[in-house]
Amino acid sequence: MISVSRAIGAADFEIAAEFCDALAAWDAAEVQAYGVAPEEVLAIYHGETRSSLAAKYSSADAKMYIARWEGSPAGCLAFAPFDDATMEIRKFYVDPEFRGKGIGSALMRAVLAEVEKGHRRTIVAHTTVYMENAISVYEAFDFTRCPPFRQMPDSIAPTEVFMSRPI
Repeated sequence: MISVSRAIGAADFEIAAEFCDALAAWDAAEVQAYGVAPEEVLAIYHGETRSSLAAKYSSADAKMYIARWEGSPAGCLAFAPFDDATMEIRKFYVDPEFRGKGIGSALMRAVLAEVEKGHRRTIVAHTTVYMENAISVYEAFDFTRCPPFRQMPDSIAPTEVFMSRPI
């Protein structure tokens, strides 16, 4: 049984931080196959601390969600404003032990339901070519590839995937 709830306390953000650490380690390992230094990816995408995650995703318009499978932490997904008209999905991770159980889809439904309550009319996602499971979930929720919405170093740009959808 899947449950999804907003991260609100220190224990929730500790779980989220552990997932973000696992995502960072996996990302750093995978990117090497594309000739990118893992340190570069870690510096650009994975610089948050436990306290900065809580500070960033505890506001009215930036939230972190934790999914649980039969009570065990299984994944996380967050969103934050990109600009005045756009939200951005961040920190999408499902523990490998729980993949294939609908965790990513449950997280996406929860996040989109929350984002739809706001005034922003577009949601974007920035992922990478080797995050195939994430891309599949985005596509299942009607995200399509779009032009880059942020500058990337030339060394990383070939691995990046930008997606968006209207709200």
